[in-house]
Amino acid sequence: MAAESATFTPLTLPVLPLDDEVVLPGMVVPLDLSDAEVRAAVEAAQAAARSEPGKPRVLLVPRIDGTHAATGVLGTVEQVGRLADGDPGALIRGRNRVRIGAGTTGPGAALWVEGTPVEETVPDPLPGQVAELVKEYKALATAWLRKRGAWQVVDRVQAIDDVSALADNSGYSPFLTTEQKVELLETADPVARLKLATRQLRDHLAEQDVAETIAKDVQEGVDKQQREFLLRRQLEAVRKELREINGEQDGEESDDYRARVEAADLPEKVREAALKEVDKLERSSDQSPEGSWIRTWLDTVLEMPWSERTEDAYDIQGAQAVLDAEHAGLEDVKERITEYLAVRKRRGDRGLGVVGGRRGGAVLALVGPPGVGKTSLGESVAHAMGRKFVRVALGGVRDEAEIRGHRRTYVGALPGRIVRAIKEAGSMNPVVLLDEIDKVGSDFRGDPAAALLEVLDPAQNHTFRDHYLEVELDLSDVVFLATANVLEAIPEALLDRMELVRLDGYTEDEKVVIARDHLLPRQLERAGLDGEEVTVDEGALRKLAGEYTREAGVRTLERSIARLLRKVAAQHELGERELPFTVTEADLRGLIGRPHHVPESAQDPAERRTSVPGVATGLAVTGAGGDVLYVEASLADPETGAAGLTLTGQLGDVMKESAQIALSFLRSHGAELELPVGDLKDRGAHIHFPAGAVPKDGPSAGVTMTTALASLLSGRLVRTDVAMTGEVSLTGRVLPIGGVKQKLLAAHRAGVTTVIIPKRNEPDLDDVPAEVLDKLDVHAVTDVRQVLELALAPATSGAERTTPVAA
Repeated sequence: MAAESATFTPLTLPVLPLDDEVVLPGMVVPLDLSDAEVRAAVEAAQAAARSEPGKPRVLLVPRIDGTHAATGVLGTVEQVGRLADGDPGALIRGRNRVRIGAGTTGPGAALWVEGTPVEETVPDPLPGQVAELVKEYKALATAWLRKRGAWQVVDRVQAIDDVSALADNSGYSPFLTTEQKVELLETADPVARLKLATRQLRDHLAEQDVAETIAKDVQEGVDKQQREFLLRRQLEAVRKELREINGEQDGEESDDYRARVEAADLPEKVREAALKEVDKLERSSDQSPEGSWIRTWLDTVLEMPWSERTEDAYDIQGAQAVLDAEHAGLEDVKERITEYLAVRKRRGDRGLGVVGGRRGGAVLALVGPPGVGKTSLGESVAHAMGRKFVRVALGGVRDEAEIRGHRRTYVGALPGRIVRAIKEAGSMNPVVLLDEIDKVGSDFRGDPAAALLEVLDPAQNHTFRDHYLEVELDLSDVVFLATANVLEAIPEALLDRMELVRLDGYTEDEKVVIARDHLLPRQLERAGLDGEEVTVDEGALRKLAGEYTREAGVRTLERSIARLLRKVAAQHELGERELPFTVTEADLRGLIGRPHHVPESAQDPAERRTSVPGVATGLAVTGAGGDVLYVEASLADPETGAAGLTLTGQLGDVMKESAQIALSFLRSHGAELELPVGDLKDRGAHIHFPAGAVPKDGPSAGVTMTTALASLLSGRLVRTDVAMTGEVSLTGRVLPIGGVKQKLLAAHRAGVTTVIIPKRNEPDLDDVPAEVLDKLDVHAVTDVRQVLELALAPATSGAERTTPVAA
């Protein structure tokens, strides 16, 4: 297209105002002549055209809110007639832009103005950017027209090559506002006008795509709901037809919770709460999340064994026989269970089964070192009573909701472990074992031990409320057994609600019986052997218990038996050993190696720890039961000038104070005891407890440290067969301590024959098994002087009385 450049002369034209409408050059629009201003402009143009050649001309000017635009369009009146509705009208074609000037006079009632045609120049040929712009506009316009189905207009748009005409063609777009069309009208540069039209069209198409996407999503959601609604109605119709075929009533379907609640044997208050929830369920819609919560809650309530109870086996002798058969030793626990059953039987015989809404439940705390049978004892108790057994592991539990349950409003809410244990047992009076209750922790989620206070209180647990169920649950007939390794780790308020039963470990004889009757048959089965192929005599079992293992329980003993049997089975498969085979004491070393715990009394005198002055044998209690503790003392060289007391072995404050007391006692009473106490003033004393990585604390090593220092100063050895325990005072009194039973069992396991204890601990000897007391020479003392007389060996020569530099 050739470049056009012309000089336009001013025009005098009647103004045809367009309210909220814009006509661009190239557009042909019909106008209603019933409007006075439109008719006046057309008539004025017709009057002026009578004296001039050509068609009548008018100036089409947009008027927005009573204000005329600065630019109008020269329009020619093509035809005057009637519109489709019969009203008079005129067909006007827009020609070119005119910049409006000052007003003037003219024929008719119209407003006349002077205008200057706007010059539009387009280079020929079109630059590359303009050509790309033309191509883009045509593509966007074609996409929009195709969506509207205007295929004929598509061809017309594609046929336009003039940049100005193409830009003005967007005046037909119905989505453009009056302001946007006025902006197109007032943009004189054709290329800038085409850019503006392209941007407007592109924005409209983007908005249209978003609107179509939203409409599609909404329609899909509506279609899905309608389809789901239709399918549910069809499903209900199919179920109804099936019920009619099977002769069932409409109310007998499995999802009818009201019928299930009314048919269930529930307590009155539970029934009322369940029916209220059923009312809520019937009022809620299928899409409501509350409906699923209510159904889950109702299922939990209906699965609870509200009316299920097992009858206790009141055969007292039979229960005692069951306990004796399944557990050797543990007489305290077995006696307590027998007492409980006897009292329950007598209360039932006299009609006192339920008093004040509560039954005679029991809460026992079994405290003892690992491996003594606390957990397995719970199952034996349930077996003896004829009750269901459930184990609840509390080790590492830190969330209070694990005990009392979650609130129902939380996603994934569940009842607490107590309620789940009752449901799992299928009975309202099971034996519930709360395992490892001393391992319960606390953090920002609450303290589970505090939540157990109501559960384990016989005066309160008949009205226990779980946060999930929110109905009263009677736990007064449940037998709760709690197990723990460390008594001090149990909160005082919780311990006060339980009856404490200590399991202090087994004697060597009890271990042999347990190994023979329980451990060996079980491990034979696991090794694929039977009692006729491999037998282990009692001497071998006793040596396994005494020298290969040294523990309060029997777990390590069972592992040693398993290792022994695996070795025999492997040798048989390799052709190295014939079966049947009897394992004797002499075979142990060849099968599983050397013993790990040889008693001090069985070692060579020169190799014993107490073979030098300054070493004494004490007794202690650890988390694994009783244990033997050696105390070593030495004096520094006087030339170093290091006086005072040095303590090593990771000792607590109480034990450090005991060492200071022992040293002070010897300094003040050394002359009386014929000890060279001058050495304690000039030379530093050092007391060491071996196994320095293990923390140690407590006052019960006082007499042991005093004996070690006295042995060091006197040069007299401490007897190998003597072990001692007791707190010492500044005046030399021996004060009582705890854990006597565990300490005597440890002394027995270590091969000690003489034990020194405080006089005020004599009543504790009643708890020690008789077979252990028979093998121990127990001395109850009140003064540390008695301890020294019993523990120190007599001096045989002057050489032995010399004070060593180190022990």
